[in-house]
Amino acid sequence: MYSLEIPEGQAEFAELLRRVRDGEEVIISQAGTPIARIVPIAEQKLPRIPGLDRGQVTISPDFDAPLPDEVLNAFINPTEAEA
Repeated sequence: MYSLEIPEGQAEFAELLRRVRDGEEVIISQAGTPIARIVPIAEQKLPRIPGLDRGQVTISPDFDAPLPDEVLNAFINPTEAEA
């Protein structure tokens, strides 16, 4: 992470963009207080293609079986479940 004050950023804008393009995060501060963060844009993911995982995903035969009472009660009364 690279940090700098606003006046420095204005003078070094091209250098800041180079750092971000190289994957670095840049924090811009004003009077010592961070006010902005410049980060690289995440790479765009390819669209999901249905069926690519065919044969690789398994579902347990009891995936829809009722939960045990202690688990259900933890959802209904979470404070009592912690005690």
